[in-house]
Amino acid sequence: MEKPILQVALDLVELKRALEIAEEAIIGGADWIEAGTPLIKSEGMNAVRELKKKFKDHKIVADMKTIDTGAVEVEMAAKSGADVVIILALSNDATIAEAIRAGRKYGCQVMVDLINHPKPVERAKEIERMGADYINVHVGVDQQMIGQDPIEVLKEVVNSVSIPVATAGGLDAERAAICVSLGAKIVIVGSNIVKSRNVTESARKVREAIDKKIGEYVRKSMDDEIREILMKVSTPNVSDAMHRAKAMEGIYPLVRGKKVVGKAVTVSTMDGDWAKPVEAINVAKEGEVIVIKCSGDTTAVWGELATRSCINRKIAGVIIDGAVRDVDDIRSLGFPVFARREVPNAGEPKGFGEINVRIFCGGIEVNPGDWIIADDNGVMVIPKQRAYEIARRALEVKKAEDRIRGEIEERGRTLADVIELYKWEKVR
Repeated sequence: MEKPILQVALDLVELKRALEIAEEAIIGGADWIEAGTPLIKSEGMNAVRELKKKFKDHKIVADMKTIDTGAVEVEMAAKSGADVVIILALSNDATIAEAIRAGRKYGCQVMVDLINHPKPVERAKEIERMGADYINVHVGVDQQMIGQDPIEVLKEVVNSVSIPVATAGGLDAERAAICVSLGAKIVIVGSNIVKSRNVTESARKVREAIDKKIGEYVRKSMDDEIREILMKVSTPNVSDAMHRAKAMEGIYPLVRGKKVVGKAVTVSTMDGDWAKPVEAINVAKEGEVIVIKCSGDTTAVWGELATRSCINRKIAGVIIDGAVRDVDDIRSLGFPVFARREVPNAGEPKGFGEINVRIFCGGIEVNPGDWIIADDNGVMVIPKQRAYEIARRALEVKKAEDRIRGEIEERGRTLADVIELYKWEKVR
């Protein structure tokens, strides 16, 4: 049986970086090199020309995402050196038919991408009848961010058509191997290779995995995935993913070097009234975060004994928009407490306030079940409705930074050079 094909998607905007990354990916075992849609929009057909010029022995794929003028765009890409041109299954049948005719005329193949199609299996059958060379089962980046997965429909499509099926959408080595085991002939990997600090090694891992075809599809719970991802990223990554959202104002860690990730159990209380904060320890589950809003910060609502209780209950951390005491003991325990102010005096348990209500902590709205991520940079709140999406986007931010960091450290470049800053400054 033929080896599966590893296609690397260069979804970048800088051609120079794309060429370097492609070369590293080929060393690691990539077969086909894709000029991704962002690269084509940024550099035009010159991206395809330069890739073909440098990598003549490899198939060059132009991800045009064509939805109209099929013949014109396929001809343009083919004449620039593309061996495969990607168009959209959402296109009108006439557009797809014209694209396929142009492909035959100008010597390139046509891959039809099922991204966003409401009936992928039915459409795949129609596309095969029209004469397409390949079908791509694809979940786009924004769809990945909200938890959609190409693996879930891949097997149905593979069993419905006889032409080769490609798959794309957040694939890493393990998931790529699963796709091959389900019948995919081509796996398309983007950020998990091109944003890697070591592109060659990342490509090699995918290459080895798909050749062995080892993998079993077992999806984790959404909460487990969110927690796992957030433990890999920083609060600056999350802020960037939320369009530069702000952290809680004026709230910082008592213990440096600690990280907190978990769902919020919220508490509203009066300055110095520690009854509800302590009661919340019994309400919170393992791995959750207690977030406390006080009416002032002159008297402590938290101390060493409450902290020890949290440790016993395996609470992930405590965030206090108010005052805390016994800070030396808390630091010696190494438990992550973030607070606005440190004082020696405690109040009394009067019992005012509520647990698991909407609060505003450090100026940021927090609702029960929202996700909290806190580190030495500050405390970020992720609304529960978008937690998976923001976690995934934060991970993409981290990958991009890791790649840039590697280029700065290993190639001696500056940040402005790597991202071609001057080229992309807003035109005034």
